[in-house]
Amino acid sequence: MKPAPAKSVVELAHYLLDRGKPDYRFLAYELVAHHKAALGSVGSVELARLGRGIDSWESVDTFGIYLSGPVWRERQVPDRLIRRWARSDDRWWRRAALVSTVPLNMKSRRGKGDPERTLAVCEILIADRDDMVVKALSWALRELAEREPARVRAFIRSHEPELPARALREVRNKLKTGLKNPRTARPARRKA
Repeated sequence: MKPAPAKSVVELAHYLLDRGKPDYRFLAYELVAHHKAALGSVGSVELARLGRGIDSWESVDTFGIYLSGPVWRERQVPDRLIRRWARSDDRWWRRAALVSTVPLNMKSRRGKGDPERTLAVCEILIADRDDMVVKALSWALRELAEREPARVRAFIRSHEPELPARALREVRNKLKTGLKNPRTARPARRKA
């Protein structure tokens, strides 16, 4: 597919999405994400078309990590689009807004750190108590904590009463131990 024109790759992605199978969705997003010209051709309208039908944890996270996050990171779509998703009535689009912040900050996804855009989306969704959104809020803050721990600590301090308990616990754990849920050290077994 490398020599294929961007338009052909995106059309193939739509063909796969139209089949309606979860595995095809993943493949469609991978094709676009790993074809430099195809990913570079995605703007707001195309991104919305590629995101149609996201309705599960897997579909949202794949969409956010492979497509919407990288496209937003490269400023191919405006911040207002992600903020609009954050204000959606649909829990999956609210989660997509938060997951889209992860590639801004994740080193393995070429993120360089973007506390302003990340924290702006987190602030919009700080009072949301939908479990799928709360988990994504925690993820967004934990990923930013890898690059900007002081900014995340300040955000937590200033929003502590509003933040969901789960997000507070997981982000504090990450800041303190480097892990979301550190396990209690188990005593060594004695040899008989």
